[in-house]
Amino acid sequence: MEIEGSVVLVTGANRGIGRALVGEFLARGAARVHAAARNPAALGPVVAEDPSRVVPVEVDLTAPDTIAAAAEAASDVTLLVNNAATHAVGHLLEMDLALVEDVMRTNYLGTLRVLRAFAPVIERNGGGAVVNVISVGAFGGTPALGGYPASKAALHSMTQAVRQDLAPRGISVHGVFPGPVDTDMLAYVLEHEPQFGEVPLATTAEVARATVDGLAADAEDIFPDSFAVGVGELWSRDPKAVERWLTEFG
Repeated sequence: MEIEGSVVLVTGANRGIGRALVGEFLARGAARVHAAARNPAALGPVVAEDPSRVVPVEVDLTAPDTIAAAAEAASDVTLLVNNAATHAVGHLLEMDLALVEDVMRTNYLGTLRVLRAFAPVIERNGGGAVVNVISVGAFGGTPALGGYPASKAALHSMTQAVRQDLAPRGISVHGVFPGPVDTDMLAYVLEHEPQFGEVPLATTAEVARATVDGLAADAEDIFPDSFAVGVGELWSRDPKAVERWLTEFG
């Protein structure tokens, strides 16, 4: 995937990894970055990074009409980055089931809706790439993280499935598996489960840089920080060991 001259859409671009990815794509020469968020008004600081190249877009993963409108408005996209996600902390046997449903509806079904809307756009523009920001949590169901690991495991499986469907259409599909990253989402987790603060935290800039490096190198599975690299290396040798390691955190 050639980053220079590409037209990118990043969901969840108002903060965290998404905002860092917008900056990284701009630095690598993207022609335009559509910065998507549920509340476009929150994208002011992101647009200010380069008003001539950053375009604010409304995308709410739980509101299909916003996704359809975004695909029509951002009809020049060649690179889609599915980064937006939500979280709810708790043990699956005890927490409010509505919270679990919301996480799965957002992280899995919402991402699938975005992908289905933009795959034809990318194909019409001559092909390109899709990047799904997943999590090392996809490889093990950490008990205290509720439905989040399950939603990411589902997203990982979906990434593998659509890779085969999109390849003949000239669209490559890449999965990104960050470890703990210093974001607002992690801060929320640490309020409830402080043990996750015991592992080294990656910065959003580090994750964004490694993600774009992996995309440029055509890596299908990208592990963008030191914790993630360790998980990835162990997963390649012994998936059950990764499961045991990640479940120990909860």
